[in-house]
Amino acid sequence: MGRRPARCYRYCKNKPYPKSRYNRGVPDPKIRIFDLGRKKANVDDFPFCCHLVSNEYEQLSSEALEAARICANKYVVKTSGKDSFHLRVRVHPHHTIRAHKTLSCAGADRLSSGMRGAWGSAIGKVARVNIGQVILSIRCKDSNKAVVMEAFRRAQYKFPGRQKIIVSKKWGFTDLTREEYTSQRDAGLMMQDGCYVQFLTPHGPLEDNLRALARVAAA
Repeated sequence: MGRRPARCYRYCKNKPYPKSRYNRGVPDPKIRIFDLGRKKANVDDFPFCCHLVSNEYEQLSSEALEAARICANKYVVKTSGKDSFHLRVRVHPHHTIRAHKTLSCAGADRLSSGMRGAWGSAIGKVARVNIGQVILSIRCKDSNKAVVMEAFRRAQYKFPGRQKIIVSKKWGFTDLTREEYTSQRDAGLMMQDGCYVQFLTPHGPLEDNLRALARVAAA
């Protein structure tokens, strides 16, 4: 028996059913990589950020997420290079979907029990997404804006329902707008921390603040 079509599991009908000690024997999700590209790029390197946002309350299969990830990654790598971006998959498949496996061969009516004990066995995992929830995010240089938006347009075809491509007003993956980021960076009120920033405040233990200022000065 093959996999059922994803249209059978598109809508969020039941309660979340994650893998647990009560729900065993769940196959691993197809998607295993959630960050790709130049993950260790500095905050200053990639100021532009774009999101693929769900416009429906639905379930996205791990197979669809993997297909969209591969599609977007392949286009950006081919067009602008493998070190020109950082892509992040923002949803994780935790919800288990089930199928009641029945026989459909000749003489199956004497072997199967019909709808008796119809609680199905686990066949895969899906991510439950809400309206306005971010599915994929990419940060890159401003010059690659058109490439990233085209990559998301292609990745949309891997998902059911409707999605929107939204250009963020924030600086990269941070919570700061471009104006706030440049002003606070120039004023020395924050230090870089991977994809994000840490704010330097005069509050708290004096030793910790001095160590933080020393790190900023060294950088």
